[in-house]
Formats: sequence, C-alpha cells, structure tokens
Amino acid sequence: MPRRLVVDSREVPTDAEGYLLRLDEWSEGFAVAQARSEGLELTPAHWEVIRYLRDYYAEHGVQAQVRTMIRHFTQRWGAERGSNHVLHELFPVGGPQKQGNRLAGLLKTKGEH
Repeated sequence: MPRRLVVDSREVPTDAEGYLLRLDEWSEGFAVAQARSEGLELTPAHWEVIRYLRDYYAEHGVQAQVRTMIRHFTQRWGAERGSNHVLHELFPVGGPQKQGNRLAGLLKTKGEH
C-alpha cells in the first residue's frame, strides 16, 4: 500500500517500504525524512554513501552492488572503515544496498521483495 512522507511541508508518495514511486521526487530533505522514519540520523559518512549511490546510478543506470561499494569505500576510507560490516552498521535496516538505495531515492534492487 502506498504511503506519503512529509518532506519540507509537502507529501511525497512512496511504496509501503519507503521507496520513492517517482525518482524525480528525491531531495536531501527526502533522505533526512525517510531516515528519521527509520530511526536513523544521517552522518557525513551516510551522505557520502548516498551520494556515491546516486552518482553510480546516474553513470551506470543500475544500482551499485555491495561488493562494488566495498571496493570503492575500502579505497576511500581504508580496509576497516570500508568493510561490509561497517557499511551494514551505517545502514542497519537492510544494509547499504536496500536502506542506502531507499535513502538515495533509487528503486528496489532486482530480486528484492
């Protein structure tokens, strides 16, 4: 069942899990409001992942796979901070591929139900 998330005083339609119904409705305000609804306070590290996901999608037309994220953030942040474990700690509700994509305003990944 679709729902509406209040973002900057206006309602933005999402699916029942919080994924945008229209990708062009994304804004940083959406990411903040959706994260808050999921009990998450966004830090600079979250924003770096969200921007990476959006840039990757814009360049490749598909969502980044977790192993691609790990490779990128291991190079950027070092082996410990760029690990799968740390990325999942940042996005505890489904990991960087589900929660990260949702907050980045991207579609569900293939095979996600």
